[in-house]
Amino acid sequence: MTTSIKNDRRTIFGWAMYDWANSAYITTSGAIVAAFFTGTIVPEVVDESTGELVSRYWGMSGETLWAAVVSIGALVLFLGMPILGAVADYTSAKRRFLWFFAMVGAFFTIVVPFAPDGAVPAFLILFLFSQVGFVAANVFYDGFLPNITTDDTIDAVSSKGFAYGYIGGGLYVLLAFVLIILSGDDSVTGLTETGAARISIAGAGVWWIVFSFFSLARLPEVGEADPIPDELSHLPKWRAYASIGFGRTIGTGKKLLQFKHILLFVIAYMFYNDGTQTIISVSGAYAEDTLNLETEVIIVTFLIVQFVAFFGALFFGRLADKVGAKRAIMISLAIWVGISIGGYLLPAETVPEATKGTATLLYLLAVVIGFVLGGVQALSRSLYGSMIPEEASAEFYGFFSVFSKFSAIWGPLLFAVVSAITGSGRPAILSIVALFAIGMVLLSRVDVEAARASRDRWHFEGAETIVD
Repeated sequence: MTTSIKNDRRTIFGWAMYDWANSAYITTSGAIVAAFFTGTIVPEVVDESTGELVSRYWGMSGETLWAAVVSIGALVLFLGMPILGAVADYTSAKRRFLWFFAMVGAFFTIVVPFAPDGAVPAFLILFLFSQVGFVAANVFYDGFLPNITTDDTIDAVSSKGFAYGYIGGGLYVLLAFVLIILSGDDSVTGLTETGAARISIAGAGVWWIVFSFFSLARLPEVGEADPIPDELSHLPKWRAYASIGFGRTIGTGKKLLQFKHILLFVIAYMFYNDGTQTIISVSGAYAEDTLNLETEVIIVTFLIVQFVAFFGALFFGRLADKVGAKRAIMISLAIWVGISIGGYLLPAETVPEATKGTATLLYLLAVVIGFVLGGVQALSRSLYGSMIPEEASAEFYGFFSVFSKFSAIWGPLLFAVVSAITGSGRPAILSIVALFAIGMVLLSRVDVEAARASRDRWHFEGAETIVD
């Protein structure tokens, strides 16, 4: 394994800039795409019980459909990522895999806003492909972290990546927000608000591509590819690599059961990450559908989150240096519980001028969300990276993705089910508290030093995973 790039400033800068590149997509998804879907793509129909116009398709509200498709995206990625990660490690091709999936995600991001109003299935399918590209690319991106850092720098570098992402994503959404504000009847741009939203969504894909070029030019491939084992040499390369990836994934999965504290951390992460991701993924739809807030208010909320999160990520990186990553995560999770309760208590207004009060409260909540968002994400990534074997980092981050995406099926699904049963997103947002509480209890039982000490027990030979 090549170690010359460890703690290299140019490499770390290039790595962090990929977070800048792809964050335009994820912030746009939350701030614009979700509300655009519920408010524009989902058609309005007459509610037979009230006689009022409501957004419905297949008998479901826009926010219920949105939460459901996020769950489906997680399910699509459930089994494939560890296998692809194992192949990337074996062939030393993390950079190539990262590039491929980034381009797939960016392409479908550019295409998705071309779905016409009312074309709900087409819009959801295109968005699903963009989600697959985004999440898959992040597995290989995260897999670089142990390769370019050491135990004493991994928390700070992970936090830097998230901090760059928050600024990059925030700047893009700010530009999109300005375009949407300047649109409408008699606007200087000549665009309708819907047209401006479509351009903003497509532009996120362009941003992703441009800055990916800049990032990956500074991020070298690491390691050397291992030769195909003799027993698989008669097969076409793609089948041989698939066999290696599948074999190593199965072997590593079985062996992982022997490592109590790594497994316990991953399970804890499954729960509390599901809570954070559910709130992020449904917040735009919740604000539009339940709180009756305008798109401009939702975008400002996401801007606040993004720019405050820059400082929050750096703060929690320094806090981890003083109290440890685990304890810093516990502090952030306690705050997330308060955020869920705060979201439940936000009033919904039906009078347009009265929404200013609700918007102000939402902005205050966004400040708190931004402060803790970077901490829980960056430190979870780095804490896990400090516990896994470096030579199989993409494979292990593939497992990390599998567990987190498997859990991410249930949070949005829980929200969708509760909102469908109760007819409101309000009790659904409150139900997320349970995910944070369970995650905190499990995380408190993780022995970080014992997990780090177990890294030397892993060895990988071809498709075989060996544990001392």
